[in-house]
Amino acid sequence: MKVGVLAPQGWKGEYDGWHPAKAWQRTVDYAKAAEGLGFESLWVFDHFTTVPDPTDEITFESFSTITALAMVTERVRLGHMVICASFRNPALTAKLASTVDVISGGRFELGIGGGWKRDEWLAYGYGFPQVKERLEVLEDDLEIITRMLGPGRATYEGRHASVRGAINVPKGLQQPRIPIIVGGNGRNVTMRLAARFADELNLVYIDSDEVAELIPIAHQRCDEIGRDPSTLRLSIYTRDEHIQPVGEERVDFLGRLDELGLDRVVCFPARWDVSLEALERFADDARKAGLEMAAPVAA
Repeated sequence: MKVGVLAPQGWKGEYDGWHPAKAWQRTVDYAKAAEGLGFESLWVFDHFTTVPDPTDEITFESFSTITALAMVTERVRLGHMVICASFRNPALTAKLASTVDVISGGRFELGIGGGWKRDEWLAYGYGFPQVKERLEVLEDDLEIITRMLGPGRATYEGRHASVRGAINVPKGLQQPRIPIIVGGNGRNVTMRLAARFADELNLVYIDSDEVAELIPIAHQRCDEIGRDPSTLRLSIYTRDEHIQPVGEERVDFLGRLDELGLDRVVCFPARWDVSLEALERFADDARKAGLEMAAPVAA
């Protein structure tokens, strides 16, 4: 199982009270250190204000952040855990993804979900429709994004979004396309959307027992449409609390996830400590758990 880490952006209060320039430098240093320590991937959140309550503190915007981090790294995969579909026109999302993929040398992965953080939706003027409509928007967006990343011009008439002969050049560097990750635990709609459109399903904030319960359901959703379940990668963004303890407890937790056969785990050690030393300790525990890490590179 590969392992990625989320870069600090301030969303969970890790930069409360920091000067923005100092916080940004730590994010850059953190990304460089994550690559040097051998992590497979580096991720960002797609949020505008802090959680659980919106406060007047730092939260760096996601696409700006991921683009800048692409310029200071060379090997790690890059992506979002995950973008909110309704925050951007889907054709624009595809254009952004394609450009970032070129900038990064073909390292970008497009993670996307229906969104949930009500306060920022309302504060930024998006409204906040019911879950059903948010998932309908996600479906339209996936239809459009896959067409925009595919050959030729994109045309699709959806309930919530449309494109008509839309040109997307360049389409990124990766072939056959930029990987798409659908995030969420929904057994009926979300997993079926992942089976139809995605290269990976990312489960969110659940225990290892729940992961074990959901894996066969994800496979079933592939079977329903005649897709080989082995072609849908499975990953998890862990609860922050699960990777807070340093040492044996954390090693055991990561090992249990690895035994389930997941392809990737994404964690946020900076939630508790944005120091590079804490990141090094997490890298050590990931190796002790037997996770797949690249050889470390001296700074």
